[in-house]
Amino acid sequence: MKGALVIFVAMVVIGVVLYLIDVFYYRRKKGLPAPGEEREAAGAAQPDADSAGEETPTGEGEVCCGMHTVCEKTNLSPVTGEIVYYDDEELDRFRGREATDYSPEEVEEFRDVLMTLLPQDVAGWSRSIQVRGINLPVDVRDELLMIVADLRRNG
Repeated sequence: MKGALVIFVAMVVIGVVLYLIDVFYYRRKKGLPAPGEEREAAGAAQPDADSAGEETPTGEGEVCCGMHTVCEKTNLSPVTGEIVYYDDEELDRFRGREATDYSPEEVEEFRDVLMTLLPQDVAGWSRSIQVRGINLPVDVRDELLMIVADLRRNG
């Protein structure tokens, strides 16, 4: 019985030591708040929702900040104001139009551009469209989100 008690006490001590190392060393080093601490700019650390109202999780309960290469590939929120054209300059005429105000022919025009993009260009195209002030038609936006979700799952 004494042996089990000694092992239990040793495990508790090791657990407390590891917890303290985590709080005072690793979390400070990575800039994370300690348990019970509020981060001053917590709202600034998390990005706003993207154009369809989804957050961009990294898969481990965190929200992607958009500043890492892995995040930038699947993050639909514009990180910079840089406009990149994907051979779609003709879409600029739809700037400022509401997502529900497109004719079926115009929706097909957006869909044609989306379907001809390379998989690695889809998220960049979405960011470019947002920066340019173009609202995607509702159907095309849903297709875009399905493509990005599929890319997140597969790669």
